[in-house]
Amino acid sequence: MQPSRMGEDDFVAAFGDIFEHTPQIARRAHQQGLGAAQDRADGLHAALVAVMRQMTRDEKLALINAHPDLAGRLALAKELTADSTKEQGSAGLDTLTPEELAKFTRLNDAYKARFGFPFIMAVKGAGKDAILAAFERRIAHDVETEFQEALTQIERIALLRLKDRLPA
Repeated sequence: MQPSRMGEDDFVAAFGDIFEHTPQIARRAHQQGLGAAQDRADGLHAALVAVMRQMTRDEKLALINAHPDLAGRLALAKELTADSTKEQGSAGLDTLTPEELAKFTRLNDAYKARFGFPFIMAVKGAGKDAILAAFERRIAHDVETEFQEALTQIERIALLRLKDRLPA
């Protein structure tokens, strides 16, 4: 698969889900032009992140809010995207005890009450203890720090997803 040789609709179909429920990032990247450097995961990631970083604050907030809670209601209802299901499963979030699930729910709720958006972390390969520690550390941040951290984590998630689809 060579992204630089794809038509816009095919490109968006193939990469529009890299950023959770935000296919306009892929569309804008394609419209800005792709070259051979974007046929590899790192190059395409750079192009997509550049578009993400050009978005308005409201668009970025919508992108952040498009992400599901970790071990949240969507996961329990099996309504996550395929990528999110795989990522949360790799971190063991699909096998939480009732006590662990209750702790995640409390932390998700407290985080959203404090910041107004969900806690986002690139959890692929992380364990639940590391995720809980990050929750507890990050909840002490100010809103702007967490807004930027959420975007950084989204960038990491996007790179991991691209590496699953393209050569590095």
